[in-house]
Order: sequence, then C-alpha cells, then structure tokens
Amino acid sequence: MTNRVVLAYSGGLDTSVCIGWIAEQTGAEVIAVAVDVGQGGEDLETIRKRALDCGAVEAEVADARTEFAEEYCLPALKANALYMDRYPLVSALSRPTIVKHLVAAARKHGADTVGHGCTGKGNDQVRFEVGIQSLAPELKCIAPVRDYGMTRDKAIAFAEVKALPIETTKKNPYSIDQNVWGRAVETGFLEDIWNAPIEDIYSYTANPATPREPDELVITFESGVPVAIDGRKVTVLEAITELNKRAGAQGVGRLDMVEDRLVGIKSREVYEAPGAIALITAHQELENVTVERELARFKRGVEQRWGELVYDGLWFSPLKRALDGFIETANEHVTGEIRLSLHAGRAWVTGRRSAVSLYDYNLATYDSEDVFDQSLAKGFIDLWGLPSKIAARRDQRA
Repeated sequence: MTNRVVLAYSGGLDTSVCIGWIAEQTGAEVIAVAVDVGQGGEDLETIRKRALDCGAVEAEVADARTEFAEEYCLPALKANALYMDRYPLVSALSRPTIVKHLVAAARKHGADTVGHGCTGKGNDQVRFEVGIQSLAPELKCIAPVRDYGMTRDKAIAFAEVKALPIETTKKNPYSIDQNVWGRAVETGFLEDIWNAPIEDIYSYTANPATPREPDELVITFESGVPVAIDGRKVTVLEAITELNKRAGAQGVGRLDMVEDRLVGIKSREVYEAPGAIALITAHQELENVTVERELARFKRGVEQRWGELVYDGLWFSPLKRALDGFIETANEHVTGEIRLSLHAGRAWVTGRRSAVSLYDYNLATYDSEDVFDQSLAKGFIDLWGLPSKIAARRDQRA
C-alpha cells in the first residue's frame, strides 16, 4: 500500500508546490487539508480544487472559525493571555486548531506522516510537530521547506516546470499570518528594527492619528465569556468579529515589538489585534471587580505561564491542561458589564457593574456613608509589620 502524507495546505505557492515535492521525494500520496480560522482571502472550495489540480489525491477543507473562537480564543481571553505582556498569541492559537484537523485527517485516510510548510527558524514548526506528537505520537512529520531546502526560487521553478495553477511571479515583501484573533506581519524592511512601520502594512486597523469621534460600547460577560455587546446577544465569534471592526476603526490593537522566539532568536513582529486587545482590556477590569485579591494575584502568574506554554507550542501538554482547570475556576464569578471607550488607538474602561461585585461602596467611600471601622487599622498594621520590625531590630544590633 502506498504511503500517505497529510499536508497542512494554505493554497499559496509554497504549500501548493509541497504537494508535488513530497510526492517526488517520498513516493507518497498527498492529502491536502485546509482549515479556515478566519484568514480571509479565497473561498474554501477554490482552495480545495487548487490542491487537487496541484496533485493531491484528496483534499479536505474545514470552516473552523467558530471552533477557533470558542475553543482557542476564549480560553486565551479568560487567561488574559499576552506573551511578554503584549502579544495576544495570534498565530500560536491557530496552530493547535489546525493540528487537530490534520491528525483527524491522517487517521481518516490512513496516513503515517503529516507535513507542513514551515521553515527551520520559526515557532510554527514546533507548534505543529509537538502538537501532532501530543495527539498522535505514532505519526511522523515532514517539512519540505526545512528538510529538503525548498527555497522560494526552487518552489517557483518547480511550479513553472509542472505548470501548477498558482501565481509564481509576484512576491509580497512581507510574511503575513492572520485569523479571527489578529494579524501578524514580519520580514521585508521590518527586519531592520530601526525602521518604523508604514501605514501600508496594516489591514485590520485604521490610522489612530486620524481625527474621528470616539466609539463607546458595553460588553456583557458571563463567567468570563462575552455574551452581549450593547445589550445584543452575541456568540464568541461574533463578539471578536464586531470588536475587530469597531476597535479596528479606531486604530486599537497595533503592536510593534521585538519578541523572544522559542528557537532562541529575537524577531521583530508587527501585530494588529483590535478585538483581542479590546476584549482582554474589558475582561481584566471585570476581574478586578469580581475576583478576590489572593486569587487574582496568583492568577496573574498563571496567566504568564499559560501564555508561555501556548507560545511555545505546548497547547496539548499536561501542565497547560491543568492550568486550564484553574483558569476556569477563577472565571466562575467574572460576570457583569464593562463600558469601553475606543478612540485614538486606545481602549479604556469608563464604567463597570456586576451583581457579584466585590466592590462595596460603603466600605470604599470617604463620605458620611462610610462603614469601615478605621480603629481596626492600627492593630492590623502593627501585626502585619511585626516580622519586618523584628528583623530590623536584629539588623541594628548586628
């Protein structure tokens, strides 16, 4: 029986060439799998037909936008996940979604190998292969660009010789990855980290410096899940999509950063994530209102570790699964409404309310309604500071 390889297929030059390249190098039949996580562009049927025209024996396409939003973006929102305190894990979240479909296709079609189009310098090769190993340790992985030195020039030449139905002459100066949660742009002139981004690279966001009226909205959460905008019920996908448009129109969510890649190099990345940044901003503030202090303090450390695990390709790891349980529990009371103002590239909170709020006006106020017993403060301070006081006396004697 001929060996089969399931290939993560985007419809672009590299993965289109990979179909024939893999067949020539390994003698295997190739099954192309395209997964829509909101990257836009061509429709899935066009991509499926192209894969078949490029030599795939079978081609599958999946609209995974709702799955991606509910099973991957939502956990990131509940975790307030920002790698290096800034990056909302745009590409890192989509890879395990795609991996799940690749593994399912491999088992369905009897493939023993899964292929992808990643290079040897990036994070995605790790995310794909570790994810595949975690779900199906019996499967092998192949990466033609990395493993067989399939450079772009070679890919173009191969496509021309084989008369593949794909554009081979136009080269975008940037490497772009986008989905429902955001958009990532790198390479080209951006590799000189002194160069400022130009307006042409942006797609999800308008120029924040352009004068315009602010946009104010109210987001309703139930146990950490966004369920309504301005009183109108929404799904998670609808919430992200609407905020991508509204926050993006105000220039919210632009990031320009040098980040630490898993493979050990630093990389300059430009991101647009208007919906993600707006939702995380609102969710964090509602946590401030509804989550008890010690739980909130501990959760901040968990959030950082959770984000690092996802960035590093360990979505399916035991530690990530265990932290998921903690994050779900911590979100149990994150219910209420947050009013956001979107303007000039910023999303900031202007109001918050919750039926399960831990904010007590009568304890917080300095007016006549104050019920806080200030006479308790002195004894509390004395006891709280006693260990430090004892240590200070010791140090003075020494």
